[in-house]
Amino acid sequence: MLSKQFYILAFVSLVRCATLAQDPTKIEPTHYKLAFENEWVQVVNIHYGPHEKSRLHQHPGGVVVVLTEGHLKFTDQHGKVQEVRANPGESRWFPPFRHRVENLGDTPYNAVYVGIKTKAAVAKAGREGVHSSLAAQTKEILASDKR
Repeated sequence: MLSKQFYILAFVSLVRCATLAQDPTKIEPTHYKLAFENEWVQVVNIHYGPHEKSRLHQHPGGVVVVLTEGHLKFTDQHGKVQEVRANPGESRWFPPFRHRVENLGDTPYNAVYVGIKTKAAVAKAGREGVHSSLAAQTKEILASDKR
């Protein structure tokens, strides 16, 4: 019985570690800084110095807003490579996928990633009354603007 509990605990620990290991703000804090997070979105500031590379990580599906020009190489978990040229002001949708990033350019690359949380997380947040608290926050902001 004890060995069965050990294996279950070990499996749960491995799954948890694998999940955390892919969060770019945890494994790549030099490149990814959490700017804001709630039940609906995760906003991450991205910075890659010239020729810097990341480890394998993933984001939820979302939109990247490019701040500086960049020439990037994305390599997915299967080894498929895609080069991307990014221009300031562009916005692009990225589905969730595991990848590595390399800045191929001689200048730093900066962007903001707005990751969309899963529908399940949003539904749960709605059931827990988040909408009403947001309504209260909105009323407070609007009241302060009138002063």
